[in-house]
Amino acid sequence: MSGKRPAAQLHPRNRHQGRYDFDQLCSSHPELKRFVTLNPKGQKTIDFANPEAVACLNQALLKHFYKVQYWSIPEGYLCPPIPGRADYVHTAADLLGSLNLGQETVQVLDIGTGANLIYPIIGSQAYGWHFVASDIDKVSVESARAIVASNKNLSGKIRIEHQHDKNSLFRHIIQPSDQFALTLCNPPFHASKKEAEAGTQRKWKNLKFSGAKRGRNAITSDKKALNFGGQANELWCEGGEIKFLKDMIKESASFSRQVFWFTTLVSKKDNIPPLRKLLTEVGAKQVKVKQMSQGQKISHMLAWSFMTKEEHKIAG
Repeated sequence: MSGKRPAAQLHPRNRHQGRYDFDQLCSSHPELKRFVTLNPKGQKTIDFANPEAVACLNQALLKHFYKVQYWSIPEGYLCPPIPGRADYVHTAADLLGSLNLGQETVQVLDIGTGANLIYPIIGSQAYGWHFVASDIDKVSVESARAIVASNKNLSGKIRIEHQHDKNSLFRHIIQPSDQFALTLCNPPFHASKKEAEAGTQRKWKNLKFSGAKRGRNAITSDKKALNFGGQANELWCEGGEIKFLKDMIKESASFSRQVFWFTTLVSKKDNIPPLRKLLTEVGAKQVKVKQMSQGQKISHMLAWSFMTKEEHKIAG
């Protein structure tokens, strides 16, 4: 399998351009050496269907590019493709450019941070943002806290909160005195366990028959697990992505003066028109859609705000 990335261009500030430099990564994280092999073209790569190899690659990437010395996730939890995750962070960062925040500390909220804590890691190290990261899963919360506690460069920049209310996203997490410049979210996109399992079968078939084309961004943790790793709340929810995001938009209106940019990934392009319509109905004053590559697929970032730039200055 090749380490080559898809043809779709990554964000210009994304540190993960071009092919993986396995010599460089192994220098930072020697444990990766035992997984590195040569493909038929003589290029260094790893087996992206091997969960241990993928986890070790992530450890190497995080150590080399973000100075994270310790990173580990529980068995069966989502192991994310870091280049695609970084693209979302950089695309979201573009939204803040017009706010002239200067030396002001940027506060960001990550909804559903997962056991891997990937967005707060990238955002805090690439931009110096401070994060509140929430999740409904207790094991994910404990894993995320362990990552923060084990890395001095993350401590003081990331606070993990357990969301106890499965029917809420922002409530109980955003406190009355909080002000966030940005929120992030990578929502579950399947509508049922059966649908998620079908997606798993398609991906394993792609890995088997497409090799280099599909293997590059495999998300793996256990071959029997859904979507190559991931708990139910990470992969599917009743009503699927569209219901999840409609609920998020409705709830966001209650925090219209405490958050400037709400953002989320949208996996299914057909969901964007009805979400735009709902945003108009709830009174959003700004709506933006940005296209980006997430692994082997095209995804979109949906962003909305209930304030103009001038109103943000007053609210701040």
